[in-house]
Amino acid sequence: MPIYAYKCESCGAAKDVLQKISDPALSDCPACGKPSFRKQVTAAGFQLKGSGWYATDFRGTAAAATAAGTSSSEAPATPAATPSSSTDCSCD
Repeated sequence: MPIYAYKCESCGAAKDVLQKISDPALSDCPACGKPSFRKQVTAAGFQLKGSGWYATDFRGTAAAATAAGTSSSEAPATPAATPSSSTDCSCD
């Protein structure tokens, strides 16, 4: 839903209003009650709904890794295997 900026030509009160595109424009000022509340020309505003739309909405590990800034061909770093010291070696 778009967010519209309104300003009263009488008292100067300003307000941002979340409205549907099909809703009629407001005309009565909520501060002074005069019918001089006009919609302002501003940059488009919108509201995102839901739990998230970036990394949380990707499906699969390849897309999630890409969103996190790593490529899917990179394997996670694992420590190199270290030889274990054994005391029961018969190497004489």
